[in-house]
Amino acid sequence: MPHRKGPTKPAGPNLTGEPPTVSGRWLVTAASLAIVAAAACAWITLCLLFWQGSWQLLYHPASEVSRTPASVGLAFDPVAFATTEAGVPRLEGWWIPAAPDAPTTRYTVLYLHGQDGNLSNAVNDLAALHAIGLNILAFDYRGYGQSHFAHPSEALLREDADWALNYLTSTRHINASSIILDGRDLGADLALEVAAEHPELAGVVLESPLDSPVDAIFSDPRARLVPARLLVRDRFDATLAATGLRIPSLWLVQEPTLESSAGKINDPAGYDRVASSKMLVWLTNGPDLEQRRANACSRWLDDLPAR
Repeated sequence: MPHRKGPTKPAGPNLTGEPPTVSGRWLVTAASLAIVAAAACAWITLCLLFWQGSWQLLYHPASEVSRTPASVGLAFDPVAFATTEAGVPRLEGWWIPAAPDAPTTRYTVLYLHGQDGNLSNAVNDLAALHAIGLNILAFDYRGYGQSHFAHPSEALLREDADWALNYLTSTRHINASSIILDGRDLGADLALEVAAEHPELAGVVLESPLDSPVDAIFSDPRARLVPARLLVRDRFDATLAATGLRIPSLWLVQEPTLESSAGKINDPAGYDRVASSKMLVWLTNGPDLEQRRANACSRWLDDLPAR
């Protein structure tokens, strides 16, 4: 007789009570992937934090304007310009007219302050420029003083400076050939960049320019943990800007001590690349420092070619 097969047992869940087993290789792989994903998330978060906050390593703005030109006896007019589509000014500053009998009233200075504080810190510098006999427009970049709030950057500062030039030429109807840029510290690096883009200006004064300002960002220990040069676009390349400079320049540079410079004093970054008329003055500390600075500016102004 043929053998009859019994009914086939249907497949189904394990009813024996034994727990399912997971391979050790799968567990190791899953744990490794989880660790890698967590590390990637932490690194991306670190990159985002550095991208958002690295500006504070270079720029140190203050919002409170604690001094005005009136504190040193200068008459001035508050100004606001670079308005938005809604009519709100982005930039605020001061217009300080030269004395009517000043010998150099034909020139107007656009003053670009440094990376720290705001216009309050520049009052003494503005008074010194006014004493030479110059009209002055000084303003705070966005993020500084009473100007529109924004995180400062090289691109924003460049745009702000261009707006200020446009205010002088379009609103105050000042001929560009009578405008002189004057920048101090990071403002000097900015002035060099702006001057290279505006050969129609009369000249540029660079007071204590910073040789490599972005080192404040890229030398920070946190910058070694992220692709800092991809995250930060600021460069302030003085050599590149100086190569394109076509107007007269005056470089006023604080002379370093022999101890700090190992007995050798190098010219400021970019100076040797300037092909146009230039003048370099080393200034040492002393009771007559400001007078020597003023004398250098006056000599340079006297030698500016008529345009």
